[in-house]
Amino acid sequence: MTYSLDQDARAILLPAFDGLDFADVMEPFLEKGGCSVLIGETRAEYVARAMSQERLAAETPAVFQAVIEKLKARCPDLIVAVDQEMGGIQRLQGLAPDLPELADAAGLSDDALADRCFATADAARKLGVSMFLAPIADVIDGRNSWLQGRTMGPDAETVARLVSAYVKGVQRAGITAVTKHFPGFNNLDADPALVDVSLQTARDHILANALPFTAAIAAGTKAVMTGPAPVFAFDAKNAASTSAAVINLLREQFAFKGLIVSDDLDSPATLRGHSLLETAIASLKAGADLLLVAGGPHLDALSDGLVAAAQAGTLSAERLSDAAARVRKNAAGH
Repeated sequence: MTYSLDQDARAILLPAFDGLDFADVMEPFLEKGGCSVLIGETRAEYVARAMSQERLAAETPAVFQAVIEKLKARCPDLIVAVDQEMGGIQRLQGLAPDLPELADAAGLSDDALADRCFATADAARKLGVSMFLAPIADVIDGRNSWLQGRTMGPDAETVARLVSAYVKGVQRAGITAVTKHFPGFNNLDADPALVDVSLQTARDHILANALPFTAAIAAGTKAVMTGPAPVFAFDAKNAASTSAAVINLLREQFAFKGLIVSDDLDSPATLRGHSLLETAIASLKAGADLLLVAGGPHLDALSDGLVAAAQAGTLSAERLSDAAARVRKNAAGH
């Protein structure tokens, strides 16, 4: 099937919403070629690493599933993503079995841990979810307020084992695991969602801590998310999600062939003073396939800007088409 530039420009966007009231934005977006949505959490829930009591009281499995089914009437192969992190944010709290606590996970065999992850993912699949933005493979051996309370420990080998079991269990249930945040952010002075900050860690240290990404790729992770801040050792100017150097590292040295998902392009450490459109173009040109952005009425203008860039040659139409094809392939795989 041949797709237009308009359809491709929407297919590569992953709009994020903090609630379920998004039909007025998402339905026309899907009709014009979009094929993904991130059902996220509020900033307060993100900071608390837990869903609010109000959400837990209001959202039932039936309510959640009905919202997804309405969108799938417009796009049967819709990618429905959530944050479902072992040791971190679990968007499906109260809707699906919780993932094991880290202390419990560490005591389980690899097979038993994969089975626990499968149970959560299987329930999510029945709700209509098809993608987990997890596991978190960052090894934190410094300080990092952004990932505090979300990671799986300071030891690379331990994190690699947990990540591998998570990927195998989740994907056995038909959910795409998006291993994040490449190449790993062990030590950041501030939250990149709030401040323009860079990772200053030495290259060799970063690569040593990247063992969990190697393990995830070996386990067959279908997707990898790049990080939201510059990694000085590889590219001092561009955030990982807009850096050709970082994405080439993932493709070449780590031999990853699957879907590359950007982190939130709206983050100050990713925008770095540029517009969202400029940042989206940079991310695509660097090699990312699916771009995480805030959902809202601006999606049309952003998509139209991508089309105009492709028509003007600022962005390769072939690169846009390739990214869209990778996204649609993942969607059809479910």
